[in-house]
Parts: sequence; C-alpha cells; structure tokens
Amino acid sequence: MFVTGRLALAVGVGIVPVVLTGLVGYPAYAALGIWSAACVLLTALDVMLAPSPRAVTATRRVPNRTRIGELVPVSVALQNTGSRTLHALIRDAWQPTAGADGTRQRLEVPPGERRRVEIPLLPRRRGELVSEFVMVRSRGPLGLAGRQARHRVRGAIRVLPAFSSRKHLPSRLARLRELDGNTSIQVRGQGTEFDSLREYVRGDDVRSIDWRATARAGTTMLRTWRPERDRHVVIIIDTGRTAAARVGDGTRVDASLEAALLLAALAARAGDHVHLLMYDRVVRARVTGVEGAALLPALTDAMAPVHARLVDTDWPSAFAAVRTLTTRPSLIVVLTAQDAAESARGFLGAFPDATRATSILVGSVTDDGIADLARQRGSREEVYVAAAAEKTMREAENVADAIRRAGGEAIAADPESLPPRIADRYLELKAAGRL
Repeated sequence: MFVTGRLALAVGVGIVPVVLTGLVGYPAYAALGIWSAACVLLTALDVMLAPSPRAVTATRRVPNRTRIGELVPVSVALQNTGSRTLHALIRDAWQPTAGADGTRQRLEVPPGERRRVEIPLLPRRRGELVSEFVMVRSRGPLGLAGRQARHRVRGAIRVLPAFSSRKHLPSRLARLRELDGNTSIQVRGQGTEFDSLREYVRGDDVRSIDWRATARAGTTMLRTWRPERDRHVVIIIDTGRTAAARVGDGTRVDASLEAALLLAALAARAGDHVHLLMYDRVVRARVTGVEGAALLPALTDAMAPVHARLVDTDWPSAFAAVRTLTTRPSLIVVLTAQDAAESARGFLGAFPDATRATSILVGSVTDDGIADLARQRGSREEVYVAAAAEKTMREAENVADAIRRAGGEAIAADPESLPPRIADRYLELKAAGRL
C-alpha cells in the first residue's frame, strides 16, 4: 500500500479539534485519539476500496536502437482484467541517463479494456538502457491511500553514438568522386590502378600511351588511372584511462568514435575494407569482414556499449591484434590521447614500423581550453596555471615529434575538428597514390 499527501493534510487538520477541545476544558488526548483512529480507519477503508493493481497485464513498446539526443517513442500498455475501473498512476523505472520524464503518468482503464500511455525518452549516454519493471499505483476513492504493485516487464534499448560528424560526409564524398574521375580527368599517379582507355589529347602524359591499343584502333590511345581500391583501413580506438578524460561535452573516446565513423563511411564509399578494434588490455569491440551498407550499423552497434576503462592500455598486444586483422598494405589509424611523455613511453616503444605500403596515422583529441589558459597573465595564480598549460602543450608537441620520427603522422585537434581532419588526410593519401 501507499499513502498520499491528503492523509498528511487530514492529520494536520486534526490539530483544530484538539485545540478547541482543550479550550473548553475537555482532555486534549481524547480528541487526538479519536481523530487518529478516524484517520486510520479511513485509510484502511480507502485501501480496501481501491481496485487491485495486480489485476492488470502490463506490456511495453520499445524500439531496439536509437541515437544519443534523439527522442525515443516508448509506451506502456495496461490491460485491466478486473471488474472495476482502474485509476492508475504509472512509473516506468528507467535509469536517469535515459532522459525519461520524472512525473508519474495517469491512466484510467475501464474493466476488460486496454489503455496505452506514452513515456518518451531522450537518452544522454551510450550503451544499454534497461528498465526492469513498471510500478502501478491504484488510489482509493477518498484519495488518502491506495495499493501498488510491481510488474516485471523488462524493456531494453541500445543507444548508439550520435555520429554528428556525418555533416562533413557530403563534401568529402564529392572530393572522393573527383579522385575517382567522375567529375575530373583521371591522371597517372603513383600507386594508382588502370581504369580505361581513351583517345590521346595534346598535353597528356606520353608515358601513359597504350601502343597495343593504338595499333588496334588506328589512333593514339591513352590509359587512364584511378586511385587504388580494395585497400585496408584499420582503426584502433584506445579505451584505456587516457580516453576517459572529458573534453568539451564528452569524453575523448566519444570524439574518437565520431572520427572513426566518418573515416569508415568515407573509406567504404571509396571501395576500401574497414576494420575496427577497440582495445585497452583486452579487445572491447572488433568489427572486420563487413562491407557495404552493413558496415556503419555494425560499427555503431559494436561501439555503443564500450566505455573507457581506468587501466593502462597494453600497446604491444594492441598492435599485435592489428596484425591478425590484415597483412595487406593498409592505413592504420590510431585514435588515442598521447600528450604526455611519461604515459606515451609504452605507446612509442610498441609503435610499428611504417613502410611505403603501410601508413600510420595517430589522431589525438585536444582541449582548446589549455591554449586559452596558456594566454592568461592577469594574476599570480593565472601565471602559474599558464606555465602548467605551456608545459602540457610542449609535452604534446614532443610526443608528436617522436611519432613522426618513428614513421607515423600525428594529428591533434579539438573534438569538432578531428574527424574532418582525419578524413581529409585519408583523401590526401588517396590522391598521392599512397593508399
């Protein structure tokens, strides 16, 4: 059972007869006892007259997946199997990050009928959101108390990454079409593959003339080339302790997911094979062998439940796991936070050897607030903070230089700029024939 605020109000009103009884000379405790007994009696009567909340069947309507920040249409339906009209108060037990409305939903269900109430969600966190039960309250006719029952009706929804960086995808796809030759003349380049033949035009590279085709056609024929396809792009996302730091409105791992999704969508449209590995000390998520339209759903589904762990990443094992994904020439993109010399030692010690066929790109999420702190000079405290910020920036530059000396490329940017910068670098490697 439960009691409402009306019972507390009724008990409070009892002060009036108690005071009046004392003024006229009668014992106050007698009036207090009578009033308390009346309240208890009315409460028990209200509970007995309330329709049973167990005489209902609860069902849910919940979508399987959604994205962060999208409104989710979730509903609960009650089937009244009793003989009296149920005036129900419903609370769906979603966790706070689901963004459910905190108010209870009122529902009137006549006997033998079914009614549905909408409980929209606005998720604020990736992963699995679960509601194990629905609490139903049935209030009595006096409104003092009632009965309540818990109905175990499990509801679960997987919240996927927002993929807000997809707004950069159309412009990058237009540049990709230019590289493929759909909107520009295809030209010879290092690392490109044969596409088709066309007639020679003055100013073309004579080294691309196909003499056999020229002999058959009776006119000078030229080979055209396009960027190579069927290359491999391996994306490693660090889920160790450095990825748990908050940058902007999210964590570093959230920004890494955005960069990975944009790069994967672009590489898939370019005809390359995309592999994903999320790693700290063990594999947290792995996607490989998925092509075409099924790639992005597979990536977002694998990324959704993974969050940063407060452990140091085992980089030798992480790079060893990359070699199990592909041995073909590829682009390895490592999304991590290597901005301190001490914490980057293990990463640099396990850094793989870059070759002409394999390019290694290291993307790091930075906080623009550090640069702002480095410019503050208003007080003694700000000077000390600025010195610490300058040291942090210098250490990040030293780590980036060490990555370049090891044969890789380092890109550091804020969460908004990192995804398009990595995508642009991928297109530059395509255009240069290095991928």
